[in-house]
Amino acid sequence: MTTMKNRTSDIEMIDEEGGEEALQHEPNSTMENKMQVHADKKCSTNKRYMPLLVMNYLMLFVGSISSSLLAKYYFRHNGSSKWVSTWIQSAGFPLLIIPTFLPYALTLTKRKPFTDFTQKILMLSIFVGFMLGINNLLISWGVSYLPVSTSSLVLSSQLAFTLILSAIIVKQKVTFLNLNCVILITLSSIILALNHSSETSGMTQKKYLIGFFCTIGAGLLFALYLPVMEKIYKKVYCYEMVIEMQLIMQIASTILATIGMIWDGGFSQMKEEGEKVFDKGPKIYWIYIVSNIVTWQLCFMGTAGMVFLTTSLTGGICATALLSMNVLGGVVVFREAFGGLKAVSTVLCFWAFCSYVYGIYTNHKSEINKRNESSSEIITITNHAVTH
Repeated sequence: MTTMKNRTSDIEMIDEEGGEEALQHEPNSTMENKMQVHADKKCSTNKRYMPLLVMNYLMLFVGSISSSLLAKYYFRHNGSSKWVSTWIQSAGFPLLIIPTFLPYALTLTKRKPFTDFTQKILMLSIFVGFMLGINNLLISWGVSYLPVSTSSLVLSSQLAFTLILSAIIVKQKVTFLNLNCVILITLSSIILALNHSSETSGMTQKKYLIGFFCTIGAGLLFALYLPVMEKIYKKVYCYEMVIEMQLIMQIASTILATIGMIWDGGFSQMKEEGEKVFDKGPKIYWIYIVSNIVTWQLCFMGTAGMVFLTTSLTGGICATALLSMNVLGGVVVFREAFGGLKAVSTVLCFWAFCSYVYGIYTNHKSEINKRNESSSEIITITNHAVTH
């Protein structure tokens, strides 16, 4: 009985002192102990869970749609550099330094940055960063050769790949809920691709095939990235470590892109493109560069946070659902036509996404009810034992 009371006191003390900060200064605390306390951050009953989830989805939403619209704007006004398009996807990594070090510098947290950042996690972060760099290059090549509708269709295939690879790598259960969502969103993208008013005019078969296979490769790599990150995040005990890993990944990806830029003369090409090629002038060109750097970081950080807080499949569904939302962005910003096929595609996508989110909500609600029932039973048994 004394042991149980002591344990209860310890838990109350940890909860009162702020969880991670109390554990951080425990001399005998281990990664396993920290993971036990912080595992609740991924549970909907934790007070930080929902604000983090909403914040990360907003970052993904704003980053994905904004980067897509900026990419359209870039190519509409004579931008064409594949290496520039690749480099700006990761060059915003210095932005991640702020949320990594500022909270500790302002004494908002007692946890030092990169605490428990093991050599294994470092090497995995670098490896995944290089993988993302290759993925960014493949996306740039695909977008430069394929029409938007075709590239959206091919990229949406990553959702089916994500479901398969998640089932293999992280043992994701294939249920009616997630399978139905994958089918509906994929069907939405297929319908969208049927509306191909600007399909392949002026494009050689060679360029079309290069763009097609590059986009397929990008979809496969992204589908592999999501469950791999979910598996790695199982060893990560707090959201702060997710930001730190993302910083390392983006640095590795930028190094790869910078090597390519230097080798292919990308930096001089960027300067020439801004001064002579981009038809809106150098000022607007550099505003575009900076804006796209920021939006890509929002997109990647939002995706990473969604995978950490939910699952790789949920992250993939959220990212793919935004492909159809990009169509609405094009209608609003570029005054693109919004015909019947686009309307049907958008409705299907919205329906699939909402049904999936509602399914997640009902599952979380049932888990909370079960947990509350279990807690009530334990309290009843404990009280009964104390009285006797």
